[in-house]
Amino acid sequence: MYDVLIIGGGIVGTTIARRLSRYKLSVCLVEKSNDVAMGSTKANSAIVHGGYAEANAKLKGRLCYKGRVQYEQLNKELNFGFRKTGSLVITTDENNLPKLEAMLENGQKNGLTDLKILSHDEIMAMEPNINPDVRYALYCEGAGVCSPYEMAIAMAENAVHNGVELFLFSEVVGIDKEEDHFVVHMTNRDFKTRYVINAAGLYSDKIDQMVNEKTFEIRPRSGEYILFAPGTGKALNTVVFQMPSKMGKGILVTSTYHGNLLLGPDAIDEDGGVDRSTHVERLYKIYKEGLLTTDKMDIETFIRSFTGLRAVASTDDFIVGATATPGFLNAAGIQSPGLTSSPAIADMITEELAAQGLTLEEDPSYDPYRAPIIERKEEMRPYSEIAPLLDIPSCPEKIICRCEQVEEKTIVDCLHRGIPVLSVDGVKRRTRASMGYCQGDFCRPRIKAIMEREYGVPIDIRTDIQKEGAARVTREEFLAYCREQEK
Repeated sequence: MYDVLIIGGGIVGTTIARRLSRYKLSVCLVEKSNDVAMGSTKANSAIVHGGYAEANAKLKGRLCYKGRVQYEQLNKELNFGFRKTGSLVITTDENNLPKLEAMLENGQKNGLTDLKILSHDEIMAMEPNINPDVRYALYCEGAGVCSPYEMAIAMAENAVHNGVELFLFSEVVGIDKEEDHFVVHMTNRDFKTRYVINAAGLYSDKIDQMVNEKTFEIRPRSGEYILFAPGTGKALNTVVFQMPSKMGKGILVTSTYHGNLLLGPDAIDEDGGVDRSTHVERLYKIYKEGLLTTDKMDIETFIRSFTGLRAVASTDDFIVGATATPGFLNAAGIQSPGLTSSPAIADMITEELAAQGLTLEEDPSYDPYRAPIIERKEEMRPYSEIAPLLDIPSCPEKIICRCEQVEEKTIVDCLHRGIPVLSVDGVKRRTRASMGYCQGDFCRPRIKAIMEREYGVPIDIRTDIQKEGAARVTREEFLAYCREQEK
């Protein structure tokens, strides 16, 4: 029997697992997909938010800053990629100054000490490429960007290293409450556990209702994004938001952690579906709105579109902590700023477990460190330097992905870290191989060959999206649509 079973291998579930791995506990993490970070965690804005946007009256308002201030230390320990850039909420309308002042006041209620309102000249000095019509901005010095799927992978690897058991392909289909424990039924096995943590993302309402009466439901909200080529992120120095609306924080333009320009998301409430297709009309509208932030975007450098799905609860807030069933805890309804808040959510869950009687004895063998798989490249090596390494016999220095210049030793490393990597996209999320201009046309078969050599089993070369049957707007389709609209 386990002490704690965590349902869901996204950023919240993996962060809770890693948090609990520091104690003398038997913990397992179950995930229905073939890898961790397969839901909202792999497709979002990747922003470490300041903590000023959500009302202090809401749990997500109170947890965001508490999570944000942990990122620098977590990155030192886990090497997942975090960069403090600062953020701006900009307006070109003089009449929006009171709204910015209200956000500043709310941020101060949430504990922030690094907020101020900037004038036009101060903004232009910070961001020379921003819309020159900008009048004011709310600046948050401590906001930044990270790589969310790399963070979840790092959390999971370190948790496994410290004794947590991870079970992939393990969908929960039922939960029975016995006298002093739960029996969690999955498609391929059953487990007994004293405590259950529900961190199932888009499906957390269904998991909760396996044990409790219905008190909330999850309503998926989709947001589409445009990703530009590596290096394009140099156009901006900070994360730049437009004025938020009731649907979200507004269109943002930012550099990703690895230096791509990212644009989006929009916000559409879905009818319970999880379709991750993208739509050319929505992408074009995002692009046009992004131009209100900066015109330093070359549409010819578009390389990818994607859709993220946010687990919006009917309560419009995080649902974290005890439920009507003792021993069953929720970490549900984790929409934005869930990524930023995840360390604080893990702290809150840990405190509630202790309050419910779980003994938390520190494990002296706990090791918080996880070595990096990759490090951020400021500049790529000249092609003339890597060309001789493309087609040489197998060796650690052989270049497998020419766009992102990923070596064979990096691919091999990511396959042997305690978590089986069973898709080429799993390698992509860990190494960036196939994230460049050609989007895997060159390296995908080479990655597949290495995986089959290392694991001795056949590997499906299709992408996650191809397996799902979702349709992504291609570069050619988007450029053709833009040209037609501009006529």
